[in-house]
Amino acid sequence: MAAAATTAAAAREMVLRAGTLDMEEEEGPLGGGPGLQETLQLGELDITSDEFILDEVDVHIQANLEDELVKEALKTGVDLRHYSKQVELELQQIEQKSIRDYIQESENIASLHNQITACDAVLERMEQMLGAFQSDLSSISSEIRILQEQSGAMNIRLRNRQAVRGKLGELVDGLVVPSALVTAILEAPVTEPRFLEQLQELDAKAAAVREQEARGTAACADVRGVLDRLRVKAVTKIREFILQKIYSFRKPMTNYQIPQTALLKYRFFYQFLLGNERATAKEIRDEYVETLSKIYLSYYRSYLGRLMKVQYEEVAEKDDLMGVEDTAKKGFFSKPSLRSRNTIFTLGTRGSVISPTELEAPILVPHTAQRGEQRYPFEALFRSQHYALLDNSCREYLFICEFFVVSGPAAHDLFHAVMGRTLSMTLKHLESYLADCYDAIAVFLCIHIVLRFRNIAAKRDVPALDRYWEQVLALLWPRFELILEMNVQSVRSTDPQRLGGLDTRPHYITRRYAEFSSALVSINQTIPNERTMQLLGQLQVEVENFVLRVAAEFSSRKEQLVFLINNYDMMLGVLMERAADDSKEVESFQQLLNARTQEFIEELLSPPFGGLVAFVKEAEALIERGQAERLRGEEARVTQLIRGFGSSWKSSVESLSQDVMRSFTNFRNGTSIIQGALTQLIQLYHRFHRVLSQPQLRALPARAELINIHHLMVELKKHKPNF
Repeated sequence: MAAAATTAAAAREMVLRAGTLDMEEEEGPLGGGPGLQETLQLGELDITSDEFILDEVDVHIQANLEDELVKEALKTGVDLRHYSKQVELELQQIEQKSIRDYIQESENIASLHNQITACDAVLERMEQMLGAFQSDLSSISSEIRILQEQSGAMNIRLRNRQAVRGKLGELVDGLVVPSALVTAILEAPVTEPRFLEQLQELDAKAAAVREQEARGTAACADVRGVLDRLRVKAVTKIREFILQKIYSFRKPMTNYQIPQTALLKYRFFYQFLLGNERATAKEIRDEYVETLSKIYLSYYRSYLGRLMKVQYEEVAEKDDLMGVEDTAKKGFFSKPSLRSRNTIFTLGTRGSVISPTELEAPILVPHTAQRGEQRYPFEALFRSQHYALLDNSCREYLFICEFFVVSGPAAHDLFHAVMGRTLSMTLKHLESYLADCYDAIAVFLCIHIVLRFRNIAAKRDVPALDRYWEQVLALLWPRFELILEMNVQSVRSTDPQRLGGLDTRPHYITRRYAEFSSALVSINQTIPNERTMQLLGQLQVEVENFVLRVAAEFSSRKEQLVFLINNYDMMLGVLMERAADDSKEVESFQQLLNARTQEFIEELLSPPFGGLVAFVKEAEALIERGQAERLRGEEARVTQLIRGFGSSWKSSVESLSQDVMRSFTNFRNGTSIIQGALTQLIQLYHRFHRVLSQPQLRALPARAELINIHHLMVELKKHKPNF
């Protein structure tokens, strides 16, 4: 109904507008009538108004033309005046109908009005109540702020009082001496746990009193006397206990490590003395140093003396050098050979002393070895002595640092106060022994023992022995170099003519060198040292010169080469057993052996096949220079060579093989030389074949007598020795 009313109103307005325009056209601008005497209120349609805007008129006209009712009227050609009256009539009907509806709902409207009035009254009372509540909240918030301020002030006072109470409590607790503390200090034995606990409490209270006295706290005077008497009593009991433990070290056959371990349980005793009675602490430390210093000195002096009694009786002397003649020193007063003699130039099993398992093995027990009639080389005694020294020194250094509360230089000084006399005695003994020592292998093994023990001490974090190791090495290295230089000089000054009868077998001096050099090289490979390699290089040069001097004593070049090859092969074999294959010594002797072997093969082939060798070399030289025509004059010589080789090569090869096997002590080396000689013979005959294939000698009748090269190879393989 509302939509219909709206549509009708719009149509009515359009019709009225159209009717007005038509009346103006009919009556004209001056037409009379009662309505014209009054001013028309046209609103937006008043074109005489200053506010009239043509654009807006166009917009309204366009909007009205778009209306569906207007479109319908314009399409049907309805008279607008009649249509306007019809619309107006409909509007009146709708208006009357609306009035009747309002009259029917008048009671409801009145009831609604009364309800709205009642709601307004209720809302007014609610507004009043909320206003009162708001005023109450304002007063409450102000009271809450006051309470918060009061609470904050109370919290500050509480914290201040708690802080004061904590400080006062600490002060009182630090000053008050409980009865349990007094009872434990006066009556309990020092070995009981409660004595140690109360001693720590006493130390803390004494420190607290000293601190408060420095701040000027008057209450400290009340407890100072009690604490001093307790401190004196505790110091007395601790002094007697520790001195008793130290004096127990002096008893014969006492294992001093057991009381040391017991003292570590009460290391706080010394800390207490250090903080409360330094004079007593110094007395205990001095007594410990004096006692342990004498004990270590006595123990090591006795052990060292008994240890040297189980050394080999026969040791290297100043005449036991590499270049000394190997003549038996036998006489009426000569000593018989011992069952277990320490060799001078041979390493043997002596190198095991620096192996990881043997290096840290238990120390030797002299009286056990004497009962078993066991004897040891010097390096084994040196290892046992210094392993005991290393083990005890590490334990002593760690004990000193932990019990006496020292570290750094102070720990070093205290350690050397305890062990200094023992270390000095050991150094003097070593210096005295080395003055008459000529066993280079023993000295070199001792050097490597020291190097390994120094690494062990570093791993145990005991730097106190570093200086001692350097002093020991300062004694060992010069002696080792001196002995090595003496051996070098002995080889250099050896006169081959004074060595007696010579043969082509390996010389005993070269065997000594091979064993000695391989021993030092194998030891040096573990911890390389350049100085050692330089000294060995000098010795190698002198030995090579010595071998050449001895070889020069043989009349024939063949014997010289056999002697050289035998000696080089022997030295190379011994070196390769112990040294690495790529060592300088192995490479040097390998080159020398190869050169002399090649020369010997040529010397070996020269008597039976010398003519053939000479002709092949001459012919190849002529062919290379382009003078092959000169070979035509050598037909008779070539024929003789062909027939001579064919008739005698088998017997010559057989004789050659027997001669080689007699000349060389190493069958493998002899086999290698025979194989080299046969290979070179095949190559020589093959070259001879190529020379005879030249046009100048191709028509030679004797070429038919040449042996087939493959047949020769098969026959020569039969002469290859098998071992």
